[in-house]
Amino acid sequence: MKKLNLLVLGILSMSTINAQDISDALRYSQSEIQGTARFRALSGAFGALGGDMSAVSINPASSAVFSQSHASFTLSNVETSNDTRYFNGFTSRSESNFDINQGGAAFVFANRSNSPWRKFTIGVAYDRTSNFDENWNARGTNTNNQSIDLYFLNYADGKRLDEISAFDGESLSNAYADIGSIYGFGHQQAFLGFESYIVEPDDVDNDANTTYYSNLANGTFSHNYSYASTGYNGKISFNMAAQYEDNLYLGLNLNSHFIDYRRSTLLFEDNSNAGSLVNSIDFENTLSTRGNGFSFQLGGILKLSNEFRVGLTYDSPTWYTIEEETTQYLSTVHTYFGSTETQVINPQYVNVYPQYRLQTPSKITGSLAYVFGTQGLLSFDYSRKDYSTTKFKPVSDAFFSDQNNIISNVLTDASTYRFGGEYKVQQFSFRGGYRFEESPYKNGVTVGDLTGYSLGIGYNFGNTKLDVTYDQAKRTNETPLYSVGLTDAAVIDNTNSAVTVSLSFNI
Repeated sequence: MKKLNLLVLGILSMSTINAQDISDALRYSQSEIQGTARFRALSGAFGALGGDMSAVSINPASSAVFSQSHASFTLSNVETSNDTRYFNGFTSRSESNFDINQGGAAFVFANRSNSPWRKFTIGVAYDRTSNFDENWNARGTNTNNQSIDLYFLNYADGKRLDEISAFDGESLSNAYADIGSIYGFGHQQAFLGFESYIVEPDDVDNDANTTYYSNLANGTFSHNYSYASTGYNGKISFNMAAQYEDNLYLGLNLNSHFIDYRRSTLLFEDNSNAGSLVNSIDFENTLSTRGNGFSFQLGGILKLSNEFRVGLTYDSPTWYTIEEETTQYLSTVHTYFGSTETQVINPQYVNVYPQYRLQTPSKITGSLAYVFGTQGLLSFDYSRKDYSTTKFKPVSDAFFSDQNNIISNVLTDASTYRFGGEYKVQQFSFRGGYRFEESPYKNGVTVGDLTGYSLGIGYNFGNTKLDVTYDQAKRTNETPLYSVGLTDAAVIDNTNSAVTVSLSFNI
């Protein structure tokens, strides 16, 4: 009895049609230093300072520091460089992109009565919180006897043969689509492995067979893996803030988040191992993700004296609703009864997955700043975020429950330290900053610690200011090629450099 006899069972298990994992959860839980050139020049250490549109994204009380209505917009050119090591291979890739990454305005309303509430502000600000444009290539000879066959074997293990194979006379494209709609992602991967001759059942004539072996012999495997992604994560903040008497500023942000992410991966694998019936594999995957979410922030700034200020901000979790689509392509060169043949599985079918929800971690930020009158300032921000609390939802879903357990066991809480300084000479301002972000992984290597620095200059024309900043951040990641089976990691030294230009003015 073939797979359609199990249609009812497939419909009842539709909640298992998922492909999300820890990398997706982490991608949308992290943010980068973005925003105005002045903000970036101080490495984002603005939680106790305010008076900048991007500072509103760190502490919503920041807009109440403005003495009059204010607006700014920002352009940046970001260059991403990846040096990748994979066994005996080394490759280097870089790319740059130019975009508008910030814009916003805050409107100040002075209270002319005798109330202790001196002024109120409302504002709206857009900030690009993450840039997903990335390109890297891992190339080398895998000497660990690790092949992509392990990926397909892992998914095939325990699955009935009649759930992962095509009908007699049925096209591979139709079979791929049917299996995906009935059983889901894992069965599709097993189907690809079986129909490409990578995976062989112990008993090919038994529909109930659930054990498999590989048609690739042990040995070394030549890998050429390419990763390319584009997109961004953005946030629009609707801000309300107020000044109480002379020393206290309070604020609230209501944030609308949106995700646009596209990724393509391609693996070329070759081997000449004695006994291998499959000697060449090309495996391509694409992912398209769209999402939107909501969060809020509460913050305050207290002037302890004319010079010394402290700030505190609470960032709620972000509650996302996400949609994903995937496509796949697989081809193999294999030996069949002494002749060499090519098997191509190109379904040209888009897998549309059910919406899912993701809750990212909350964050607490404490800030200190010392202002030297009109000459300059020093500032420091400390943030704490527990990535192990990231959750796929609904948590009652068995697949999501397993992923959440992996997240809680693998990820941990991480601290971020940001330092910044500014010195003014007449109309010129000279700035610098440093930041350090701890790894969100318990092992500290899958995603490594990040270090960054920044340098900037600004010129005050009066009501208008022009600011320019250069900043750079580095981190080393050990990224598995796949989350299942072929989990050998490429070591990637990532460097992000940016030149940012901002124009700000009083309204």
